[in-house]
Amino acid sequence: MFERARLKLTFFYLLIIMLISSIFSVMIYAGSTNELSRIERVQRIRQQEKSQGLAPSGRIFRIDPEVLEESRSRIRIALIIFNLMILGFSGAAGYFLAGRTLNPIEEMIDEQNKFISGASHELRTPLTALKTSTEVGLREKNLSSAEAKSLLRDNLEEIENLRVLTDKLLRLSQFEKLNGDLPLEVIAVSQILEEAKRRVRTLSKSRSITLDISDSKYKVRAERESLVELMVILFDNAIKYSPKGLTVKVKVEKINNDVAVKITDNGMGISKKNLEHVFERFYRGDKARSKVNANGYGLGLSIAKKIAELYGGSISVQSQEGKGSTFTVLLPNS
Repeated sequence: MFERARLKLTFFYLLIIMLISSIFSVMIYAGSTNELSRIERVQRIRQQEKSQGLAPSGRIFRIDPEVLEESRSRIRIALIIFNLMILGFSGAAGYFLAGRTLNPIEEMIDEQNKFISGASHELRTPLTALKTSTEVGLREKNLSSAEAKSLLRDNLEEIENLRVLTDKLLRLSQFEKLNGDLPLEVIAVSQILEEAKRRVRTLSKSRSITLDISDSKYKVRAERESLVELMVILFDNAIKYSPKGLTVKVKVEKINNDVAVKITDNGMGISKKNLEHVFERFYRGDKARSKVNANGYGLGLSIAKKIAELYGGSISVQSQEGKGSTFTVLLPNS
């Protein structure tokens, strides 16, 4: 589809360029032939004046009509060759520029297709579970009250999964639409980290994980709630993928003009083949990481990346299998 669109766009580029080139070529040819005709006319008049004794003596050479026609022919050939060169160069340049023009659109459509495919897959799982359990319950003629309640609890759990997924999808969509249009304020990084720590306290206690946050006096310009959400996502990720009873270290330092927040865990790490995909939507790595029972939809890190980018910052990860991971958030210093 895009190749055909690229060829069409190239054709329109060529059409416009060759139209302009042809107009200029006609103008150049007309101007050149008119100038040659003017010179011939002047020479003829001078020749006539000399023959009548009206012009000073001296040799005046009249331009041969055959020479004039040959000059016109050479001008035509030169212009044709020049236009063919423009056609060849413009074709190559137009094809390249058409590709550059369509590339962002192609990437956007690819992203949309991946998003739709991923969302459909994630939505299908709880919906299938709901449908299956309901059908089984309806086929059971002698369904007891306890069994009915168990069925309802299972269905309620799947409905909650759907709610969580749709909430995350809506949240991601909201951040993608903002494009930096957030009310910013100067915030102490320490306050953000403490609030995020408070929100994951239940999870950290359930896994006996300690969050060790270093002291910091740095401040950043950000929107408080979204920045807390970013840190909660990273804390939650570090806790889920760390063995029970260990410590997650959070270090804040200044790198050039940015404030860097580094979250380091001692978990199982991320393989090299998965490392470059961790911030993609719906990506949850290989099956080995599921051993830690970290449930989710692969949207958290995508949301975290989008939040960091809204403030002109970035997020990156360094990891080694079996030795843990370090996520680094860079935010402009206030």
